[in-house]
Amino acid sequence: MNILIVAVGKCKEAFINEGIAEYKKRLSRQGSVEIVEVKDEKTPEQASEKENEQVKDTEGERILKKIPERGYVIALDPGGRMISSEQLAATFQDLAVQGTSTIVFVIGGSLGLSREVLKRADFKWSFSALTFPHQLIRLMLTEQIYRAVQINAGSPYHK
Repeated sequence: MNILIVAVGKCKEAFINEGIAEYKKRLSRQGSVEIVEVKDEKTPEQASEKENEQVKDTEGERILKKIPERGYVIALDPGGRMISSEQLAATFQDLAVQGTSTIVFVIGGSLGLSREVLKRADFKWSFSALTFPHQLIRLMLTEQIYRAVQINAGSPYHK
């Protein structure tokens, strides 16, 4: 299975990039994991709701251009459903049985995802009720992908 993570903005923290690289290396035995960054849009200070929507729409257009037509899209969204690691693993298995070859995870910018990106999503996943930096979410997501793969492989990693 191929995993694509489309994320708004650059990941600047070295320790986060090192962690992501470690999980990508571990996952390389089971399939490919690619992270594609799209440019984040500058948000004016004290922006109006309309300006915030314009920022999300611009970022959303960039995101949508990176999503393959046949990819199964999981949008990380605070309004989405929370699932367990076991449920994520089961989703991977179900998608593989259905013949899905690419799963696309989408991480929005600081304002979230545009309506169009959320409309394109096959599933909306809320990581937590807590707020995390977008860079840290990339590392956490990569670890959860690795964990789901290990659960499906029967590995003791999840214990």
